[in-house]
This record gives sequence, C-alpha cells and structure tokens, in this order.
Amino acid sequence: MKKLSFFLISTPFLFFAASVSAIESPEYTVIHSESDFEIRLYRESAWMSAQADDISFEKATKNGFHRLFQYIQGANLNWSRIAMTAPVLTSVVPDAGPLHSSAYFVRLYLPVKFQASPPLPLPELNLQPVKWASHCTAVRKFSGFARDSNIIKEAEKLALSLSRSSWANSTDFLDKNAYSIAQYSSPFRIIGRVNEVWADVDGSQVPGCEIYESRAAH
Repeated sequence: MKKLSFFLISTPFLFFAASVSAIESPEYTVIHSESDFEIRLYRESAWMSAQADDISFEKATKNGFHRLFQYIQGANLNWSRIAMTAPVLTSVVPDAGPLHSSAYFVRLYLPVKFQASPPLPLPELNLQPVKWASHCTAVRKFSGFARDSNIIKEAEKLALSLSRSSWANSTDFLDKNAYSIAQYSSPFRIIGRVNEVWADVDGSQVPGCEIYESRAAH
C-alpha cells in the first residue's frame, strides 16, 4: 500500500489534514518498472465518484472534491464520517463534455471499512459509488502542481513512453487520449510534490495481469 508522510487538501471553503496513520490508498503490485513509467496491478476496489462538466481540469477537480469532501464529512444517508484517502483522482475523458470539451470524474478511494458497503451520498451531491475490477494501469510520476497547462504534456510523455515499449498495443490510451491524474500532495506544499498520470492497460497482453483480468470477468 502506498505510504504518505502527510496529506493536506484545501477547497475554497474546507480544509483537511491527516497523518499517515489515517490515510489509506488502493493496493497494488508493480508488474513492470522502467525509468519513466511502471505497470501496476490494482486490486478490486470501491470509489466514490463526482462528475464535473467544467471545461477546466483545475476547476473540475475543485468542484468534484468539494462535493466528495462533504460526503466524507457526513453528507450521506448514514451520517457517517469517512476517513480521507489518497489520491484525489481526476479522470479526463476528451470530447465527452459540453461543446465537445473534456468531461471529468473526480474520485476518492473508499477506506477498507466501507469497501463492501459504502454509505449512500445525499442526492443533492450528485455522487455515484463505482466498483473497479482488478486491472492493470500504466503510471508516470511527475512533480510540481497539476495544472491545466501541464497535464496534457505529462499524459503525452506517458503515451510516448508506452509507444516505445512492448506495451504499445496494450492500451487504447494512444487513440482515445483518456487518462487520469492522481494528486497526493497538499496544495500548500511547494517542494517534493507527488502526482501521477494513469492510463488503463489491457491485462490480457501483460504478463502478470492476464489471470486477474480473467477472474474479474467471471
């Protein structure tokens, strides 16, 4: 499980801080590693998802996270307080939004305590629980802030690395340009920031992923 020394998130109205002992992240195994990317096998997991139709990645992330934060603070039908997790994951789907702009889905991994039965969010938050089967993901790390001005460039770097590797034909990322940005660091942290670009990989073509993909299909 990925470990973080500190995690801090801010929205225009809310502030949250937690120590490493309170932070959970989705579990994964590294199947393959190169200098500029790695292939991870993520286990089956449950997330809470907020769709945001903002044209801006940054605005969409703030919009979606604000609603998700309300959810984990108790805006759910059980009035349950849910521990913060990492990362804040914003999935980008080009041409799926208004006026052929990108559509965004901002997601939070649910703690193990709530994986089997997540509290239902209040309807006005417009959130949806999402269950992910075990799957493989190509991941590229990058530092600094994740901005509208640089996320596409970072995704293109991952696409270029994959195109030069044996996984060139194992993802439709190169054709569809659909990817996710995972953010782990406080917005107030300047040095040592951690972000990642994620792109799904066809497990049937990746040694170590095929057996899990086969199980997930049944």
